[in-house]
Amino acid sequence: MSKQQTKNAQKEKVATEIVERLVSINRVSKTVKGGKNMSFSALVIVGDKNGRVGFGKGNATEVSDAKNKAFESAKKSMIKVSLKEGRTIHHDIFASFCSAKVYLRSAPAGTGVIAGGPMRAVFECVGISDVVAKSVGTSNPYNMVGAVFLALKKLVSPKIIAERRGKEISEIVKRRNLAIKKQSEEGGSK
Repeated sequence: MSKQQTKNAQKEKVATEIVERLVSINRVSKTVKGGKNMSFSALVIVGDKNGRVGFGKGNATEVSDAKNKAFESAKKSMIKVSLKEGRTIHHDIFASFCSAKVYLRSAPAGTGVIAGGPMRAVFECVGISDVVAKSVGTSNPYNMVGAVFLALKKLVSPKIIAERRGKEISEIVKRRNLAIKKQSEEGGSK
């Protein structure tokens, strides 16, 4: 087998592992001297359902071309997300992008993905099966996806925190569990 055939086989293997979700397609127009130029804008999310996810935008005169451009852009911009037990996020987080604000909360096993629209597509592609998410502000899919990606980039696993601080992972997890317990007791007494 030649080197080129090996590379093509590897590309096909990678392409089959990646899941693609089309979030939105819009018909857009640009006004020029001769009239209006119509085209299509696409927003696509890709992921391997194992902690890697990306999103991309594409613009072309045909829908299929716009989707292909968005898919290629999304593959180039993939990020790695650390998952807790391979099913949820490590901690609760808030992020905002433009006027979109999102709150992501980790959830116990069996909860499922409680999120709407573009956020659900992101969680399915990244491989998160238990999460509670709330969006506040705009319902623009571009801004919502941007806010979710900012939140996912902010996520830090206890292993990384322990390495930074020079402590044991069990010590970090124990302190976090105590803080959560204290917070739930304060919430219950109000």
